[in-house]
Amino acid sequence: MAITHEDVLDALRNVIDPDLGKDLVSLNMIEDIKIDGKNVSFTVNLTTPACPMKAEIERACINAVKHLVDEEAVVTPNMSSKVTKSRAEGQGDQNLLKDVKNVIAVASGKGGVGKSTVSVNLAVALAQTGAKVGLVDTDIYGPSIPTMFDIHERPNINTQRKLVPLEKYGVKLLSMGFLVKQDEAVVWRGPMVSSAVKQFLSETDWGELDYLILDLPPGTGDIQLTIVQSVPLTAAVIVSTPQTVALDDARKGVAMFGKVNVPVLGIIENMAYFTPPDLPDKKYHIFGKDGAKNLAEKMGVPFLGEVPIEQQLREGGDSGKPIVVEDSTALSSKAFTELSQRVAQQVAIRNATAEPTEKVEIQYR
Repeated sequence: MAITHEDVLDALRNVIDPDLGKDLVSLNMIEDIKIDGKNVSFTVNLTTPACPMKAEIERACINAVKHLVDEEAVVTPNMSSKVTKSRAEGQGDQNLLKDVKNVIAVASGKGGVGKSTVSVNLAVALAQTGAKVGLVDTDIYGPSIPTMFDIHERPNINTQRKLVPLEKYGVKLLSMGFLVKQDEAVVWRGPMVSSAVKQFLSETDWGELDYLILDLPPGTGDIQLTIVQSVPLTAAVIVSTPQTVALDDARKGVAMFGKVNVPVLGIIENMAYFTPPDLPDKKYHIFGKDGAKNLAEKMGVPFLGEVPIEQQLREGGDSGKPIVVEDSTALSSKAFTELSQRVAQQVAIRNATAEPTEKVEIQYR
């Protein structure tokens, strides 16, 4: 019997998205089915190009058609993606980041935990999958992005009088470090800093983005409040190191986002362990073991993974070559690639299961 369009759809109804718990057909992930004798092709639109289950889903689609339709079928799934969004629209400025699907804050309770390193490598790793990615350095006093991308030039202004982000490694970039000289200090009071962050979001031509990563300064103060009041965040990621003093502050970071109703995708443990190059099977937990993992469990949020200490990782940050670009075989590079997949995965789950995030209205008394 000839293979029909309905035969293929019925077979693919047995393929379940492992994250969303529903079949690909009911999730509207299947389109462009083509049949030519025994040759069957179709497009599978995953929720992110960084989907960690892409290969498994592809195999499941092939097996479903072969086992349920025709064993002799030559099945060709075209694995594509349409990144989902879940940000409330129609609030405040109608044009504020209207073409940005997901805004993700990368935060920490204290400085020195490697939050900018995580932001940079997370953004670049997502871009390497084909996603459209932007990165905003919201640390006005201590911007790190210019050094970590080795960019020291001013962005242009377009005909609409908006800043045009600089771009490197497939990531659109904006930082106060692009607007002041490298040896100049920004000596501003809080309101001026908040105004600058608002301008980075509202007066920049970001264009269409799947993910806009916000590299936040440490703490839970003015800039964090300015951001949640200015734009609906999709979610936040918390970065910590294993030792107790960092975990205490990470706990406050999780609590802050809980107070302003911003979902926390999970906690990342940076500087988790050291593996000597000549002893690849050894792990030395210099700052403690499983601290962030245990904190995530206590606070009921996902543990996204751990990043080891590596000399290459530090050198890449200093030279403007993120480790995910410089050496895909490094332990930290592999860790960031996996982290980017988990973050994208958690974003997709959050968008499918939770209410859209709204801009926060804070009442002062």
